[in-house]
Amino acid sequence: MQEILPAKLKRIAVLTSGGDSPGLNACLRAVVRTALAEKVEIFGVRRGYDGLMADDFVQLDGHSVSGIINRGGTFLLTARSRNFESPAGLRKAARALARRKLEGLIVLGGEGSLRGASELAEKTSAAIMGIPKSIDNDVGGTDFSIGFDTALNTAVEVIDKIRDTATSHERLFFVEVMGRKRGFLALATALAGGAEAFLLPEIKSDLPLLCRKLEEGKRRGKISSIVVVAEGDEAGGAFEMARQIKKSMGYEVRVSVIGHQQRGGAPSAFDRILASQLGNAAVEALLRGERSKLAGIQKGGIVTVPLESAWKIEKPLDHGLIRLAEILSR
Repeated sequence: MQEILPAKLKRIAVLTSGGDSPGLNACLRAVVRTALAEKVEIFGVRRGYDGLMADDFVQLDGHSVSGIINRGGTFLLTARSRNFESPAGLRKAARALARRKLEGLIVLGGEGSLRGASELAEKTSAAIMGIPKSIDNDVGGTDFSIGFDTALNTAVEVIDKIRDTATSHERLFFVEVMGRKRGFLALATALAGGAEAFLLPEIKSDLPLLCRKLEEGKRRGKISSIVVVAEGDEAGGAFEMARQIKKSMGYEVRVSVIGHQQRGGAPSAFDRILASQLGNAAVEALLRGERSKLAGIQKGGIVTVPLESAWKIEKPLDHGLIRLAEILSR
């Protein structure tokens, strides 16, 4: 029997939702150019789900994405939308897709935005595809999310500069990186930055153990130390831990919070390549007839997995990296 192929999509849209991350423009570029290569009309939705509900669409062409692969942020703009989370908001978004006769929608987002995409898929006949972007790297179903590598490089660059000051003044620095619920970024930053210790949301903080470790380093001749703290650390974050250490040990402590710098800046080469691969994969998956899928990377290969993997699969921390970071920090 001859295989029946799905009808080819003619009109699709793409949006970016939630917090920005480096590599979004590179991904949008890949989505647009892959669609155009396949003779598919492509529309951008401005300001995420808010723009979708407001019918804020713009048709895209090759010129729309020219010269943006190296730019941070997203030229489509982004937002977090509480109104979209309501049944009325979902229906409004679905009507906008139907009114525009769009057959597919690609959502670049984190865990929450991708969950919203899955809920929208139940309200619309349009095929939905997700692409993971998160500097926290906490999206399930993929080994890496767009933006993580650049955020890591930004944090490590800051730590390299802080170490110069820490050494010159013989000080202890607590450096806080993003990661409210997961410690992937903090762990990688600590390892790559040569930190003396790290505090993660997944591991209960042990103040006496941290004090002993810092004292042991001092006895071995260390004149400065850096402790990387994830912002979601259950002990209260960098400022609270610094206060407790100063009270317990009398150290001169400084705190540096690496905030939204981690979200901005030109994407790394790794993020540009990953973003390009995932943008291309999402469009090609739609053209194969796939629905409610997430384009991700696993063990070096590009894959598509059920969209619900984004929030139902909880990625474990790499305990090998934890052990290595602890060994190298002595």
